[in-house]
Amino acid sequence: DVYVAPQLTPEAMASAAEAGFKAVLNNRPDFEGGADQPTSAVIEEAAKAAGLAYAHLPVQGGYQSPEEIAQCAELLKTLPRPLLMFCRSGARSTKLFMQAQSLED
Repeated sequence: DVYVAPQLTPEAMASAAEAGFKAVLNNRPDFEGGADQPTSAVIEEAAKAAGLAYAHLPVQGGYQSPEEIAQCAELLKTLPRPLLMFCRSGARSTKLFMQAQSLED
């Protein structure tokens, strides 16, 4: 009930809702990909218009701090499922999810 995707656009939010997702978690810092990357605020607006819960937990690709991992674990407990996490390629969201899950053990 948790899925990972590469960079999503605001236009993708309606499709995500149609596919049955209930929430989106954006792990990409604003403007990491330059001025053409949609900002969290723009994606959040589109997500909410599509009826999705939205959270933004920006993390760096190479390192996620213990605090960020704990924040992700909390979001995983509170965001409705199915949940769609995304970043540039999907790799850091996958890593963050796995690290957050390890806190549950």
